[in-house]
Amino acid sequence: MDPASLPMAQDVDFSVLALFARATITVKLVMFMLILASFWSWAIIIQKHIGFRRVRAESEAFDRAFWSGEPLDELFEQIGPDPSGASERIFAAGMTEWRRSHRDDGDLIPGAPARIDRSMDVAIAKQADKLNRGIGFLATVGSTAPFIGLFGTVWGIKNAFEQIAAAQNTNLAVVAPGIAEALIATALGLLAAIPAVIFYNKLSADSDRIVGGYESFADEFATILSRQLDS
Repeated sequence: MDPASLPMAQDVDFSVLALFARATITVKLVMFMLILASFWSWAIIIQKHIGFRRVRAESEAFDRAFWSGEPLDELFEQIGPDPSGASERIFAAGMTEWRRSHRDDGDLIPGAPARIDRSMDVAIAKQADKLNRGIGFLATVGSTAPFIGLFGTVWGIKNAFEQIAAAQNTNLAVVAPGIAEALIATALGLLAAIPAVIFYNKLSADSDRIVGGYESFADEFATILSRQLDS
């Protein structure tokens, strides 16, 4: 560096807030979008983490009640036709269809097992939709945030070179602030994208495991009802 420009470089504030304040309106909008996307992603991550933990606890409690040996009709009377828990809703859907499939004389309407399976499948699909709601946003942030940040960086560097040309001075004290401002956008893009990708993969895997548990329970419940039909 030119010794004469050293005091100029030392006087420049390179803090994040100062770099943001000196950035152009386009780069500021990019930074704001990335910050907003990051906060939104973390809100989804925290909400899903709490929600999945609650769902697992509800499933474990219902499994204990279901396999306790209590008659299924009594268990259904306790939880009602519209319970709050996901596993209970799947059970209630099967039991409701089971009761609707009985004629007044006690015989079953033909095709009852298929209708019970479909009722539980619909309930599982609804619960899976609730579990996955919002997770897609994490995938969007993870795939687009780096490119949005890169756009802000390219735009900021373009303006930095324009300022260099206008000042007709290429020493580091003139070049560094503009480049630093531009690179902040890329850093924010990565800061938003990396956690979004990591937790998208984790939450998707957790959701698949929970839904798999619902499907296993539905199969076991259908098997129990099938035994009763055969007997």
